[in-house]
Amino acid sequence: MAIEVKHLDHRYGEGTIFEQYALKNVTLTIADGEFIGLIGHTGSGKSTLTQHLNGLLKATSGDILYNGESIYAEGYSMKELRGRVGLVFQYPEHQLFETDVFTDVCFGPKNLGLSEEEIKRRAAEALALVGLDESFYKQSPFELSGGQKRRAAIAGVLAMKPEVLILDEPTAGLDPRGRDDILGLVARLHEEQGMTVILVSHSMEDVARYVSRLVVMNRGEKVFDGTPREVFRHYKQLEKMGLAAPQITYVVHALRERGIAIDEDIMTVEEARDAILALWRKNA
Repeated sequence: MAIEVKHLDHRYGEGTIFEQYALKNVTLTIADGEFIGLIGHTGSGKSTLTQHLNGLLKATSGDILYNGESIYAEGYSMKELRGRVGLVFQYPEHQLFETDVFTDVCFGPKNLGLSEEEIKRRAAEALALVGLDESFYKQSPFELSGGQKRRAAIAGVLAMKPEVLILDEPTAGLDPRGRDDILGLVARLHEEQGMTVILVSHSMEDVARYVSRLVVMNRGEKVFDGTPREVFRHYKQLEKMGLAAPQITYVVHALRERGIAIDEDIMTVEEARDAILALWRKNA
């Protein structure tokens, strides 16, 4: 198993009258090579949880094991952990700061103490993975488009060769084409590199389309954990948490209420189209 989270608590203002739980008794196992979606209303604890997975935040109680070893064990290298578990924050272009794209992507591997040759090789490989060729190397990262900035920031994390990639709302603020480009890139990294991916998202359509497992957080607790189809069957409970199912779910249930025998587990527009066409052909 890549990551095991055991009875994790995180409390702010511990021991004061302002004490409150950000995470409460969260237990979660993430296997190598999984593509997991993490959803929840603002303040649900999903971003707090991801920042524990690479040691940016320390739990009040509980434990996190990476490849069977507690990250809280004495002498455990947090630097090594952060090289293996890469975190791309929301609006990752705010992480860009160097004078040119190539130098920016070199920053992470340089901090790992690698040779100059290895640093440059990793940066070139990472930029190629995100679709930025040599014509971008000497450009200022601040002159790139929104989608290109997002790619450059992701490349900076990939250059450290993480085994786990966590993306916190990677499509926030992008137009539909930019969103599809970034999610397509993430899907390719998962498929072609065998990378474990954790995608934090507010978009039910995105997680329905891309992830194989969905974890739902509410008020610091894990409330659902299963395939997207399993989780979205609870769409009425999700609504009570300030969430929803993909829009097509509501269309499907409306059709079923009108006597149209369509599968209630349909999650995407494409699936709905195919099901409706199949019914039409059957009844034609």
